Amino acid sequence: MTSVGATFDDLRRLVRAEVRATVVTWVGPASDPAASDAPSPLGRRLIVTSAGERLGSLGSTEIDRRAIAASAEATESGIVTLATGEGEIELFVELLQPPPKLIVVGAVHVAVHLVHFAKRLGFRCLVLDARAVFATAERFPHADELIVAWPSKTLEQLPIHDETYCVFLTHDPKLDDPAIAVALRREARYVGALGSKRTHAKRIESLRELGVADDLIQRIHAPIGLDLGGRKPEEIALAIAAELVAVRYGRAE
Repeated sequence: MTSVGATFDDLRRLVRAEVRATVVTWVGPASDPAASDAPSPLGRRLIVTSAGERLGSLGSTEIDRRAIAASAEATESGIVTLATGEGEIELFVELLQPPPKLIVVGAVHVAVHLVHFAKRLGFRCLVLDARAVFATAERFPHADELIVAWPSKTLEQLPIHDETYCVFLTHDPKLDDPAIAVALRREARYVGALGSKRTHAKRIESLRELGVADDLIQRIHAPIGLDLGGRKPEEIALAIAAELVAVRYGRAE
């Protein structure tokens, strides 16, 4: 027998770290648990992360192996049935996926509208700025999290995955550029930066000086947002939100 039972603490840790994982729980016995003196297998839990880490067990190496193989084919959460020598067992397969996350660097006026739109679109929104006068709960009542800290250092510590979208709005190269370098190197799904073509040309040179490779620099969406023709802060925010949706669904890669 292998060790049994990934715990709720394991699940909590993975959720907080925004780790993609598959959770397999034994919900239907192969035989009547009351007919045996052995501990019931119901509720045993196996977790496999996208990086291949395994937590807990369903009770045996063979069942774990077959459960992992069956759950790998799942495209949505649901029941999987396995036949064993003692009968069929039912497993509930749950796909643990982090929600799309928007990190807005720069608590400027455009960001206020962008967070409003992004929340309606299902993004978890984090606003990051070193300037406490801008990053306030009064200005961003819809934000899930406000962080007053140096952007580049903070981005090095935050979970960043393939559903992380980073938008840079400060218009201050000393705040934006080092943080953009971090987002690019950590392979955020989307990196967009506000500014004119002239501003972006200077940004490219700055990023090269920071040692960022050209193939990563080319991933920056700049000028940011879809070209909707708007100029007001709320219109710019709408254009950015539209581009986030396009990227998420593969229409603007």
